[in-house]
Amino acid sequence: MNLSFIGFGEAARAFTDSLKPMEIGAIRAYDILQAGSSRGDIGMAASTRDVALADGPIAAVEGADIVFSAVTAADSLDAAKSVLAGLRAGQTFIDINSVSGDRKRETADLVRSTGAAYIDMAVMAPVHPRGHRTPVLVAGDIADDVRDFLIRFDFDFQEVDGGVGTATSIKMVRSLFVKGLEAVTVQSLMAAEAAGCYDRVYGSLAASFTKLGWPEFPNYQFERVTRHGRRRAAEMRESAVEMRNLGFPAGGDLADAIAAVQDMVAFHGAAVPADAKSATAVQHILHSLRVTKPQG
Repeated sequence: MNLSFIGFGEAARAFTDSLKPMEIGAIRAYDILQAGSSRGDIGMAASTRDVALADGPIAAVEGADIVFSAVTAADSLDAAKSVLAGLRAGQTFIDINSVSGDRKRETADLVRSTGAAYIDMAVMAPVHPRGHRTPVLVAGDIADDVRDFLIRFDFDFQEVDGGVGTATSIKMVRSLFVKGLEAVTVQSLMAAEAAGCYDRVYGSLAASFTKLGWPEFPNYQFERVTRHGRRRAAEMRESAVEMRNLGFPAGGDLADAIAAVQDMVAFHGAAVPADAKSATAVQHILHSLRVTKPQG
């Protein structure tokens, strides 16, 4: 069973790390960043995992049984277009990107035009530490050979009815809550610090919502946003599309606002240590905001 990854970032590397010990077969990858300043990082990540980097997207998918698309949300459609000339009947294209149902249906139409099968896969939890065993939802062209592959290699998957777009729609709606809770947490604590009442607000929240688990809860929320906010913001913009398509324009506005907070904290929190407590993270971010604030 030969695999290909289009995009070789966190998710692809995590899947590779957990699949390799299972004697999965040859793995090839292509990442658009390998031609730029990130070339060294991607090359090292591939070589240490015995993954062959292809010269281009078409070369990466030729001869693969399964092709995983694991790029940024904004690039998912372009990534699919880039491999169409290399896809053929008998291959399965598994789209794990966090995008709207409409985006996946559009992508499925392109992939199916080559004769390849298309799977809408929604990854429902962080890919660490479980890698490819992270719980996923799947919909689309789930033939027996694909199902056998998922079972044989111990994927924790559930099939959902409704066709392509169903699995990702579940994730997009759920993400509004998950990423929204992150945004509310980091924004309220940053505002509390800016207003000079951090300890009072923090203490009140901790007393009112004890089951969230303080201080671990805010610490974790800041870690997720400072480390992964850019990617999460892109996902929330896709969630905004989903909300509006479902007839909730205010939900779309909410998702866009969550995306703006995620983006802002990721940009200004880049220097926050990974193990920083929430109070430290707040101070780092506010300092960056004040330093970079345009002078008027």
